[in-house]
Amino acid sequence: MLVESRFFVYLLHMAYEVTATRRRPQRFEDLVGQEFVADTLRNSIQSGKIAHAYLFSGPRGCGKTSTARILAKALNCQKGPSATPCGECAACKEITAGSSLDVIEIDGASNTSVNDVRQIKDEVLFPPNSCRYKIYIIDEVHMLSTSAFNALLKTIEEPPPYAIFIFATTELQKVPATIKSRCQQFNFRLVPVEKIKNQLAAAATEIGIKADDEALYWIAREATGSMRDSYTLFDQVAAFSDGEITYDKIRDKLGLVGIDRLNELFTLCVREQSADALDKLDGYLQNGVSIEQLITNCADYLRNLLLIKNGVTKESLLGQASERFSREVIDAWSSVQLERAVDIFLQLYRDIRYSLSPRYEFELAISRLCWLGEYVSAAEVKKAVDGVKPLLLKQANGAVQPQSGTNQMAAQQATAPTPNDQPTGMPQFTALSGQEAKHPFYDGGAVPPVQFTAAEFFSEPEEGSYAPDTEPVQAEGPVFQQPERSALTPSAPIEQVRKTLISDFSEREPLSASALMHTGPWTLIQNTVQTDIANAFEHQQLQRQSKKIADYLSAMYGRQIEFRINLTQAQTESAKTELPIAVQIVRDTFKGSVVGDV
Repeated sequence: MLVESRFFVYLLHMAYEVTATRRRPQRFEDLVGQEFVADTLRNSIQSGKIAHAYLFSGPRGCGKTSTARILAKALNCQKGPSATPCGECAACKEITAGSSLDVIEIDGASNTSVNDVRQIKDEVLFPPNSCRYKIYIIDEVHMLSTSAFNALLKTIEEPPPYAIFIFATTELQKVPATIKSRCQQFNFRLVPVEKIKNQLAAAATEIGIKADDEALYWIAREATGSMRDSYTLFDQVAAFSDGEITYDKIRDKLGLVGIDRLNELFTLCVREQSADALDKLDGYLQNGVSIEQLITNCADYLRNLLLIKNGVTKESLLGQASERFSREVIDAWSSVQLERAVDIFLQLYRDIRYSLSPRYEFELAISRLCWLGEYVSAAEVKKAVDGVKPLLLKQANGAVQPQSGTNQMAAQQATAPTPNDQPTGMPQFTALSGQEAKHPFYDGGAVPPVQFTAAEFFSEPEEGSYAPDTEPVQAEGPVFQQPERSALTPSAPIEQVRKTLISDFSEREPLSASALMHTGPWTLIQNTVQTDIANAFEHQQLQRQSKKIADYLSAMYGRQIEFRINLTQAQTESAKTELPIAVQIVRDTFKGSVVGDV
């Protein structure tokens, strides 16, 4: 009696099948999420256009090997070839059970050498035993060695008419291009969450287990598009659910932090109650929740808040109804702040691998969330600055009015805006506050010069409009240092005028200033300033600048002054030599000499 009981228990154990095996697709119609592959293969069979080699690629658990078996059954079915195998004939049953002599499944990860491929090449010469086609299904084909791939090339390019090769791989990039070009390629996709959830609900109904939608959505999302992974996780959850799968049971048994607890934690962060938030975090960790799992839950929660904030309420994306998320948290943080929060937890997950203490990293992240409401992005700062710029320009343009005479400085000081005179509604910045700011060169650097516009200096002055001691009006364009000429008068000595002009030009026209330093004594005869220079290149430079120099002198003396620059006699005599003028300029510029014939 005892022996019979043990035998009965043994039969019960043998009768159990995992859900992934029990619900393996047996027809093209059973493939979930691979409609394109199923339709293409079905049409190929119906039209009789059967390829000699197929390459199935895609993520794990999405149906590549199952599709290969269905294709083998469709081709070898005794009532076919048929796009819908009967599943009842001897060939279909043998292929389903994996015992067919004409459908050979090979694990590419275990048979990687060239010798294994040579064995296939020898066997393929023999016709099928009882089926129509001899089919080789090589799984994880990317694991084959380079020599094995090379040995397989000729066989898959020109196989016997009864031989068909079906390759399956999860890493298509590792398959040589020479193999790809000889195969029909089919790319399998990740299965959508909604379809996985429906399949899980059907699986639960088959075995008589109740399951709520929230729990099934959680399993489907954790599977990340893999049907096999979803069935494996479903079996694990069903084992401890006592006939009814609920999200609360999953949360308690697997150590998850549910939506209600996350609502409590992030509500404290929104209210900036950092002490309570850190205490709540400590309670979760004391209950045995792993830090990695808690970070994942928090990142997922914040990602869902961001979706809801942007109007996405699809339950298959959120994993639960949008009404379950805290409305206070959603309303408190903007989309930019929620993006920042998600980024904090994504970076946190990367950082804890090399952290001194993952718990410290987590507590720092929670502390940062408590002042997340004050976070301002760079785009928002730019928008605020762009908004205040017209107000500042308008105020500055209304405050600075061009005036002549010695009272301009006093007028500018009287009308200049003070830090507290800000327009109503203008954003407040530290630079505009009433606090006295440090000098920009407080550490001993050079004090920046008074600014002077190029437009004022280089423009054509009207008669009597230039006043050397006039303060300039700010304008757009490059700015230069304002010359200090308040001590000069129309009766100032010409040499003093020369020094002042050279000093001013050194800030704006350094090349011309250098040439002016090399000129001879200046003489003022009536309305003409004359001087000479010995360098032909510098002579040409000053000739081009003579109009600006004359305008400067005219403004200095209050009448029209002409500036003349003469080339000295010694240089003129040298110009009569046979040297070309270009050579002379180069020689004089670099202060060299001609040592050979030109």
